Amino acid sequence: MKTFSIYTLGCKVNQYESQQIRQFLESLGLDHVETSKKPQFIIVNTCCVTQSASAKSRQYVRKAKRLSPNADIIVCGCLPTVQIGELNGLGKYAHIIERRDNLFDDLKKLVADHFGPADPNASTCSQRIPRTSLNCKLNNKKNLETSTSPPQLTSYTGQTRAFLKVQDGCDGYCTYCIVPKTRPVVHSKTADEVLSETRSLVEASHKEIVVTGIFLGAYGQTTVRRKNWPRTENSKLSELLDKIAKIPGLARIRLSSLEPGDVNDQLIDVFCQNPNIMPHLHLSLQSGSDNILRKMARQYTTDNFREKIEKIKTRLDRPAITTDIIVGFPGETEADFDRTVELVKEIGFAKMHVFAFSPRKGTIAYNMQGFVDTRVIKERSRILRNLDSELQFKFRQQFVGEVAKILLENEVPIASGRSERYFMVKVCINHKLLKKNDLVKVKLISNDQNSMAGEIK
Repeated sequence: MKTFSIYTLGCKVNQYESQQIRQFLESLGLDHVETSKKPQFIIVNTCCVTQSASAKSRQYVRKAKRLSPNADIIVCGCLPTVQIGELNGLGKYAHIIERRDNLFDDLKKLVADHFGPADPNASTCSQRIPRTSLNCKLNNKKNLETSTSPPQLTSYTGQTRAFLKVQDGCDGYCTYCIVPKTRPVVHSKTADEVLSETRSLVEASHKEIVVTGIFLGAYGQTTVRRKNWPRTENSKLSELLDKIAKIPGLARIRLSSLEPGDVNDQLIDVFCQNPNIMPHLHLSLQSGSDNILRKMARQYTTDNFREKIEKIKTRLDRPAITTDIIVGFPGETEADFDRTVELVKEIGFAKMHVFAFSPRKGTIAYNMQGFVDTRVIKERSRILRNLDSELQFKFRQQFVGEVAKILLENEVPIASGRSERYFMVKVCINHKLLKKNDLVKVKLISNDQNSMAGEIK
């Protein structure tokens, strides 16, 4: 029996790409199993957006080797694509795939080498030297256009919501972010490709699709820098979203992270015209101080952010606006942090992801002056997380007594799932009567600390 497992770190795009790897290896005759079953191949799809993510990636490689000493460990994803020394020494444990543009040819070659003679048609740049790096260079545009295309997903295992990557790459170079070094080529799928893949996922019984990308708002563009677009507003994402929404059987659509500049009248029109697009927008704020936003090299000001939030709330019924905040960016003063707190309260986010800044090797911010004391960062993070809990509770409270549709994600210990506005709802009924992936109507009867409770309508 030929077996493999996959361990994924990082964002929705990484999770989507792990599904592509799973489907590809299954097409080669391998069976997907849990790591505890001691598979012959263990894929570690890494993340390196923070030093902590890199450390977790390395730790899992070593852990996998301890648990399955006879397995071939294959390290792919973002971490191998940046040459900053964080994988030094791991070559003795694993095959390290340093670029992503020909990943599937490399995987095919490794499988052939393990189970039989090498495929003469496999990529010549990935000749196997046991437990060493596959020394092909980081992807470039030429390689990207000539390499074997990754598979189109026909299923998404392990969860009810299916992530669908439509865009990749970033050249924005926010000063804290290493992503432009890991995914430098900005490109998008065609609308036909996206629609075909969406139909396949709907046929596989997925009721909700999350449209995602590294910089989703740049769908259809060759750069994420808006000043270099033919027009400052991008209509291509709105047009794609409208087409996706028309696919029969697709009950729900969400978008992953956007920036304020991605929200325009056309996009909001598409939300209003298609009830299967959920009233939920994740807009990354990062800081409520214009001083810090400039240091971060973000493409908006706090006034821009306010204007877009006002536009959204005017057009959509009590939308869930969620966001990301970085605390303790170099040079962040008490006044800067106070401005963030004030803006957060003013907007009333439905949920915040609060990140404590940590210097990332390979980014501009790594060498900036004015690092904030870790104790100060910890305290500011505590303040924002407490505020987040208060705002989440307040946002949910307005829906008590109303009816919501819940897509069930869990059956045990209690049936639960997310509402249209993304907050979690626990269903007050014997869970044996409900199944994962059911879409049910419930009356929201109470608001708890982290979720709501509802009864079947």
